[in-house]
Amino acid sequence: MLIDAHQHFWDPARADYPWMDAPELTPIRRAFGPADLAPLLKANGIDASIVVQCRSALEETEEFLRVAHDTPSVMGVVGWADLTDAALGDTLDRLRALPGGAKLVGIRHQVHDEADPDWLLRADVQRGLAAVFARDLAYDFLVRTRELPAAIATAKAFPHARFVLDHAAKPPIAVGGSAEWSDRIASLAACGNVWCKVSGLATEAKWTDWDAERLFPFVQHVANSFGEDRLIFGSDWPVCLLAGSYGEIKAALEACLAKLGASVRDKAFGVNANRAYRLAVP
Repeated sequence: MLIDAHQHFWDPARADYPWMDAPELTPIRRAFGPADLAPLLKANGIDASIVVQCRSALEETEEFLRVAHDTPSVMGVVGWADLTDAALGDTLDRLRALPGGAKLVGIRHQVHDEADPDWLLRADVQRGLAAVFARDLAYDFLVRTRELPAAIATAKAFPHARFVLDHAAKPPIAVGGSAEWSDRIASLAACGNVWCKVSGLATEAKWTDWDAERLFPFVQHVANSFGEDRLIFGSDWPVCLLAGSYGEIKAALEACLAKLGASVRDKAFGVNANRAYRLAVP
């Protein structure tokens, strides 16, 4: 089974997405739903996907669980819940009792939008993470280079938890990378409980001037750091459309992974996502 472990659904006509206000994001400021994704999965040989949160609202998580309940190809939901809420455990229990609640596999917060680079280390956030892990859910790190030290400390604080790094921490590909990103990625990977999504890379490059060859050094670095058992493919559709079609993104990442070996490619497109999120793969 081939899995796209990172995609989104949204509708700006029905909800507010503050991050989508930038003028350059106009091409994706419209509704995207399961009916839009289905033919793309079929055309690219992808069997299933994981839908990931887009806004900080429980209503969205509830909606995604309903979508997952009604859409067999959506095998998992990485939703949002307030990590600072003392009643988070009760909230998570309620979400898991909803139709589709069995497909709640993880929680995510847009940490890179917080003013405090150490937001993850706040006592109330750490308490919330403990509630997430007590329910055997994963936590997705949405961070950039700035927040990686807090992510490293958090992964060390919960050595038996499962973490997934989204978009390889958004390396500065457009400017050729940075030693700071490379070093911090290696340090995070040294925590054996963190997986890394090879996703969102084309949109960190120059949108109109990128190819697999220019993405490869970054894919190679995370592969060298995390190893073949902790790399996960994600399209980041429809955000990826800013830089290329679903097929172009998938082909480029597949080429990068295949260059590192057939087993690297094969595990990244399925088994690793299953292990990180403990999906109910038939």
